Amino acid sequence: MKLQISTKVRYAARAMIELALCYNNSEPVQLNDIACKQDISVKYLEQIMAPLRARGYVRTQKGSRGGYHLAVDPHKITLYDIVESVEGSISPVICIDDQACERWDKCVTRLVWQRVKDAMKYELQAKSLADLAGEQGNLYLSQN
Repeated sequence: MKLQISTKVRYAARAMIELALCYNNSEPVQLNDIACKQDISVKYLEQIMAPLRARGYVRTQKGSRGGYHLAVDPHKITLYDIVESVEGSISPVICIDDQACERWDKCVTRLVWQRVKDAMKYELQAKSLADLAGEQGNLYLSQN
């Protein structure tokens, strides 16, 4: 096992950054546009957007000119929110979230795993989606 952020989380972050770039636009963003810009399959993107919609971070608009909008100000969404929405807990071991382990109270490594989780959470909460969208916008400008 590798302690890595999943492809699903990375793609969700990229899709949410695209939506944040268009946050002030009245027109919804179509999944095809996000898929093209981010090189993600539309089918996979649909699966990724479902938990983000369930958490209330995105909303859909139906119809021929339909698509997705951010439902929350991008300053109020962090990478941590996105990770939790699509993957759940960021704990490196299950016993950090579930004290059902019979060794929970006498395991010295549990404290290390807790610090790993806390450090990851801190870093994932350090930048808002608006911050990341600003950096992405600057990157797009520098490439043109």
